Amino acid sequence: MTNLKPDEIRKMSREEREQKLKELKSELITLRYQAKMGHIDNPAKIRNIKRTIARILTINREEELGLRRGKQ
Repeated sequence: MTNLKPDEIRKMSREEREQKLKELKSELITLRYQAKMGHIDNPAKIRNIKRTIARILTINREEELGLRRGKQ
């Protein structure tokens, strides 16, 4: 599952997020290589992975700064 919602990411532990981040970055490298070779099935998957990576990094940073985003 590459399209995680922010609420789903926040429910993960820090270690789970770090593991997911590694998996997504590895998958992104693979997809970029496939795109370069012209063998990619779904080009939108690259964009979705990049967005999920950004979400994870943003939530990690929020925790570092002690911020809490969510429904008010």
